[in-house]
Amino acid sequence: MKNGIKQLLSRLLAARPEMPLSFYALDVVFRRLLRQNAGVRWAVHHTSTIRSPERLTAGRGSFPGDSPGVYINADNGVSIGDFTNLGPQVGLISANHDAVDNGVGVAAQPLRVGSFCWLGMRAVVLPGVALGDFTIVGAGAVVTRSFPEGYCVLAGNPARILRHLNREECDAQARSTYERHAARK
Repeated sequence: MKNGIKQLLSRLLAARPEMPLSFYALDVVFRRLLRQNAGVRWAVHHTSTIRSPERLTAGRGSFPGDSPGVYINADNGVSIGDFTNLGPQVGLISANHDAVDNGVGVAAQPLRVGSFCWLGMRAVVLPGVALGDFTIVGAGAVVTRSFPEGYCVLAGNPARILRHLNREECDAQARSTYERHAARK
């Protein structure tokens, strides 16, 4: 009986098996009842903030904001690829303000994060940056420029490439992930 109720709740809430049901219960309270992050189409941690959610796109298996304390400003657009993870307190900032009048927004290119990326705790990605597939951003890094080629590990402030990843191994992992994901449907 207990398993049946849990399965029913999981289906109703579109719950992912790796997330506890308490995560979804809090999501119902904060996102659906209190309307915090109400425009986001997936469950969001109650301590995360997503500005302009209508300008945020996320690929398959990506749920930006499900980690605690994530801040996403999508005013100028944020695009996140498939199976990309954001650690706790990550900041994705697509907009800036005028240097003299901070009440005036400044247009910028959309922020793009590729597929199969991982952004570690407290990493910050600034407006207009594009990160290619399989880009790993180390904890606390500040990404001020684009790394569109991907397949690399970044760290530091400003972020720089620490090492390159093996493209064949990464692509094999991507194929395997897509196959597993397709098999679940």
